[in-house]
Amino acid sequence: MAVLDELLRALTSGRISVIDLTAPLTSDVPVLRLPEPFANTIGFSLEEISRFDDRGPAWYWNNIHTGEHTGTHFDAPVHWITGRDGLDVASVPPRQMIGPAAVLDCSAQVADDPDFLLETEHIREWESAHGPLPEGGWLLMRTGWDARSGDQAEFLNADDSGSHTPGISPDCARWLAEESALIGIGVETVGTDAGLAPTFEPAFPCHSLLLGAGKYGLTQLQNLALLPPTGVVLIAAPLPIVNGSGSPTRVLALIEQD
Repeated sequence: MAVLDELLRALTSGRISVIDLTAPLTSDVPVLRLPEPFANTIGFSLEEISRFDDRGPAWYWNNIHTGEHTGTHFDAPVHWITGRDGLDVASVPPRQMIGPAAVLDCSAQVADDPDFLLETEHIREWESAHGPLPEGGWLLMRTGWDARSGDQAEFLNADDSGSHTPGISPDCARWLAEESALIGIGVETVGTDAGLAPTFEPAFPCHSLLLGAGKYGLTQLQNLALLPPTGVVLIAAPLPIVNGSGSPTRVLALIEQD
């Protein structure tokens, strides 16, 4: 128990801070919009069952209505056709819900170009300064896009040519899927792929390549600006939805204070 006792003392004393990376789940949370003829997810809503009234005098509760991929959420391999024989969200090993994370800051590039794509060379530059990506961990791509999360139109940033949001290039996605020791990637945008990813080869490379390799995705993260490049422990615990392709998820980061 010595290790756990020390962890609890560090949390209680504030030597370890807990940073919430989760977008509040309300009816205003932005959701992905696919063009016709594709079907779309519903957003999030509450349906009141009772609230200290004749329907239930001493209790308040709701039904919730939401899609699996609404708000801050977890993509399981089975979400994509390339991972159709892979894990559903209920089958993700609990040990993989806690792990190290690297934070790569691309916010300056994205401020100049909303279609910015992360390339392998950007990761190599990060590694030269901070060391290798964490084995069995996550790469979190900070873009500053969470500042737009209060407005659906600004968050999706779409025009006649498509959605213009940052992401990861096909070559980099392939490297992350096939050569890195990561278990997944996390982004601040509505999905793990860039807005123009339908035009890439392969289309939606993060979904196609990483989920096809049995890795995971986290989307619509917030507060990555509060995290250091290294020294982050990520906790991502989706609901164990049997046969589920994903789940809204509370994502927390532990960081050590100086």
